Amino acid sequence: MENVKKSVVVIDDDEETRTLFAEILRSEGFDVREAVDGLDGLEKITQMVPDAVLSGIIMPRMDGFALVEGLKRNVITAHVPVIFLSHMGREEDRVRAEAIGVSDFFVTTMMPPRDILSRIGALFSHSQYLIIPNPYELDAQRLAQDLNLNRDFLCSEGGEKLALRLTVKDIANRRFEAELVCV
Repeated sequence: MENVKKSVVVIDDDEETRTLFAEILRSEGFDVREAVDGLDGLEKITQMVPDAVLSGIIMPRMDGFALVEGLKRNVITAHVPVIFLSHMGREEDRVRAEAIGVSDFFVTTMMPPRDILSRIGALFSHSQYLIIPNPYELDAQRLAQDLNLNRDFLCSEGGEKLALRLTVKDIANRRFEAELVCV
């Protein structure tokens, strides 16, 4: 099986910031394209449909918010995760970014580039996890009682084990959706 490089478009009108992140991502094996503003980025994204976008917010011609709104309107690019790089860290920007579906938000002066790289990598990791509870550990029995489950965490049909499926909903804030499933 051939390893396929993950692709990222880095968008920022600040050449130093853009180049820094592009070089770090390339050194980690990512296929990186650079764009100087939102309009340039939107063009590159629609041409190649990358695995992720790393974008500044305040830029000439098209800012980061307009970029995300443009991506969401296109069925081909609507699923591409976007990470905002903020130089100012304004709370209203963070709130607006969350409201329009930005995957993550970093204040570049508050987080080392390598930590940001780690969070970008997390976007590409598995987004679902199965955990089989030990019926005799911690709060397992209380959970079984509260949810009216078999005390041994067996499914009612077929004797399969019950597992807790966690789906990542917000990687930055470590938020998950949980569901009990039979495995």
